[in-house]
Amino acid sequence: NEGTWMNLDVSPDGRQIVFDLLGDIYVMPIGGSGAQPATRLLGGAPFDMQPRFSPDGTRIAFTSDRDGLWNIWTMKADGTDLKQVSRESRWFINSPTWAPDGQAIFARRHFVTTRSLGAGEIWMFHPAGSDGIQITQRENAQKDAGEPAISHDGRYLYYSKDVTPGSTFEYNK
Repeated sequence: NEGTWMNLDVSPDGRQIVFDLLGDIYVMPIGGSGAQPATRLLGGAPFDMQPRFSPDGTRIAFTSDRDGLWNIWTMKADGTDLKQVSRESRWFINSPTWAPDGQAIFARRHFVTTRSLGAGEIWMFHPAGSDGIQITQRENAQKDAGEPAISHDGRYLYYSKDVTPGSTFEYNK
C-alpha cells in the first residue's frame, strides 16, 4: 500500500507507471491496480532501482547491481531482454535518463574515495552498451553533480550540482 525512497516514471502514452520498491521493479496502470497487485518486472537477489521508460515506451533503463557493481541496464517494457549498458568495474553508475530520440542514456558516474557520498559527473552511454562519453567534470572528490534530466527538445542537459563555496561537501546547501 505504501513505500518510501521510491523512484517512478510515467510511460510516454500516460497509461502506466514503473517504479522501484525494495530493490524490485514493478509496473501498474496509472489509475491504480485496484484489487490486482502491481506486476513485478524484476525481482530476486539483484537490487534494481531508478526505472525510466524510453521515449517510445518499449524499453526501461534502470540501475542495478546484478553484475557486482552499480551499472545501467535496459529491459523491454515487459521485463524481458535484459541488456547491460554501462560496464563500470570501479565506480558507480546511476540515475539514468533517456535522450528524447532514444539514442543515448545519460547517467551519473559516482566516484567514492575518502567519503561515502563521493562526487559525480554526468556521462552519456549508447543504449546498446558503451564505455560512455564524459559530459561534465567533477571539481574534486567531494563536490557532486548528479540527477541528469534532458529537455524535451534535447537541447539542454539539466543536473544538480553542489555550488557551495570551498572544496568540502556541505549538507546544508
